[in-house]
This record gives sequence, C-alpha cells and structure tokens, in this order.
Amino acid sequence: MITKYLKTFTKSQVSAFVGGIVDYLFMIFLVEVFGVHYVYAIVAGGIIGAVINYTINRYWAFDASSEPFIGQASKFILVVLGSIFWKSAGTYFFTEFVGVDYKISRLITDAIVAFAWNYLLMQFWVFKKD
Repeated sequence: MITKYLKTFTKSQVSAFVGGIVDYLFMIFLVEVFGVHYVYAIVAGGIIGAVINYTINRYWAFDASSEPFIGQASKFILVVLGSIFWKSAGTYFFTEFVGVDYKISRLITDAIVAFAWNYLLMQFWVFKKD
C-alpha cells in the first residue's frame, strides 16, 4: 500500500513538474516579451500547464483513464481554478507587499500550492477511483 502510494505520489510530482515548467516559462515569456502583467500571465500559463498536467495525470500518474471524463475533468477544472487563484494571490502578495521579484514569488507560492492544494485534491478527489 505504501509503495503504491509513493509510486503515485512520485508520478504525480513528475506530472506537476512538467506542467509547472511549461506554465512558469510561458508566464515569464508573456511578461518579459509582451509586457503582460504577471498576474494575467499566471492565468494564461496556468491554463496551458493544466492541460498538460491533466493529460499526464489521467493517463499515467493516477492511471485513471477508465473513470468518466466529464466528472473527472469538471473536478480538475475546479481545482485548477483554485490553484490559479492561490498562485496569483500568493505571487501578488510576495511581490507587492514583501518586495520579492515576481519570478521568485511565483516559485515560493507554487511550492506551497503544489502540496497544500493541488496534490491533495488531485489524489483524494479528482483522480480518486470509485
């Protein structure tokens, strides 16, 4: 049981890392190249990262492709909306009130949101097998 849990946890972290890297780099690209405000860039990057993350999670990390798509995707979208909100709010807080560069603020916030929000909800709600 513990081995299966650790295997799933590790796979989900790989999935989160891949989606997160695309999300983070896209955010920086939008801010630095196009001058988009970092909060809006977090939203755009979050959407792209979410599509990648969902696909990897459904078919590999949680091996949950046999579960109904609509219910699973609906739950995933709710988690992603919350995640984008927390990432935007946290990054804004650290950047505007603490004075940390938005790139570092985002990394700090991502670490918190990844474990305190995303993983728990993905494991025990979105990709939970009935």
